[in-house]
Amino acid sequence: MFAYLVRRLFLMLVTLFGISVVIFFLLRIVPGNIVDILFAAAGYVDPADKVDLEKQLGIDQPLVVQYLHWIGGLLRGDLGYSYVSEKPALQEILPRIPITARLAGLALLFSASIGIPLGVISAVKQGSRIDYALRVLSLSGLSLPSFWLGLLVLTASVAMFGQMPIFNPNPQSFAEAFATYCIPAMVVGFRSSALTMRITRSSMLEVLRQDYIRTARAKGASDAAVNYHHALKNAILPVITVIGIEAAFLIGGLIVTETVFNIPGVARFLVEAIRWRDYPIVQNLVMFIAVVVVFANFTVDMLYAVFDPRIRYTD
Repeated sequence: MFAYLVRRLFLMLVTLFGISVVIFFLLRIVPGNIVDILFAAAGYVDPADKVDLEKQLGIDQPLVVQYLHWIGGLLRGDLGYSYVSEKPALQEILPRIPITARLAGLALLFSASIGIPLGVISAVKQGSRIDYALRVLSLSGLSLPSFWLGLLVLTASVAMFGQMPIFNPNPQSFAEAFATYCIPAMVVGFRSSALTMRITRSSMLEVLRQDYIRTARAKGASDAAVNYHHALKNAILPVITVIGIEAAFLIGGLIVTETVFNIPGVARFLVEAIRWRDYPIVQNLVMFIAVVVVFANFTVDMLYAVFDPRIRYTD
């Protein structure tokens, strides 16, 4: 087990190193930089001022030197300064992480708490009207774009209550925080719950056909014990995989939702930083998302052994 953890840690570090190289050089390949954008917005170009500004920002140095400077600062906890606000990048990023984390966590909770039970019901009631209704619901969730659903919710809110939901960045109580994040989390979680429902249904149908399920029924086990203790317990691994992927995706994949609901989170800030070629912000945010994805995959692998005793990570 220890040797496996060491290998996984080494592979995670190699993966993060590769991502850092790719994102750093891809940003430099994109035509234009922050200096070009600022001078274009000002409507004039003074070559001397442009060279002086590039020197101040350090983007006149060779790419390898820039990369080593950034990665060295990253290892020391120095993320540099934003080119736009001239504030420390860490100071710009940290306040936005809890906002996106709360939204993603609530959306994931909604997805799992709705998708798994409905998936089990759909599998147990295979071929019934309930099954067909739940399958149509899941297909609807996968088909509806999140931005369209978000706009629909905002329009309905205006029509019914005369106002749009206003995001409160500093809720004073749990109830106020829940009300602030509930609607956008449900919009995001609707698609995730549809995917979770379909995966749960497919996995449950496969398990329910196994011999040990028929044996459990023959011994007189109740439907609840068969469905949830025997079947769901053995069908949960693909569901865990999907939930882990969705958890990693939600951290950086909330761009549309945060824009529609005017939420100052990580994903929306990343888009703004890309538009302005704010290299320190973009690089550090992408690395943060990469770390979340890598550790989410690692956590899923560890949960496999928890939910299925047959899985053992050995040398």
